[in-house]
Amino acid sequence: KAGIAKVIDNAVDRWMADPRIKPFFKDTVPQRLKFGLTEQVCQLTGGPCTYTGQDMKTAHATMGVNKAAFNNLVEGLQFAMDDEKIPFTVQNRLLALLAPMHRDIITVR
Repeated sequence: KAGIAKVIDNAVDRWMADPRIKPFFKDTVPQRLKFGLTEQVCQLTGGPCTYTGQDMKTAHATMGVNKAAFNNLVEGLQFAMDDEKIPFTVQNRLLALLAPMHRDIITVR
């Protein structure tokens, strides 16, 4: 879980600094987002965590996320994993677990 938290902290910091997607996070409390995403990724990867946050469809329903913004978010996560020296094969496995969420996160087609 500590390794996941480092990647998520890095990714959230990147997203909040990225002018392409920063507006999506204007009302976001960074520590709350970091905690929730860490729990979510920990659960998805088979860890002992239980994600208690909103489902992705509800959480993103009014945000107006398009495919470009989603791709920018993924890019930030990939850079964060690179920074933390996560092996490429592990990165791919995590991205494969997260990829189906795009259907619920992208609301502008």
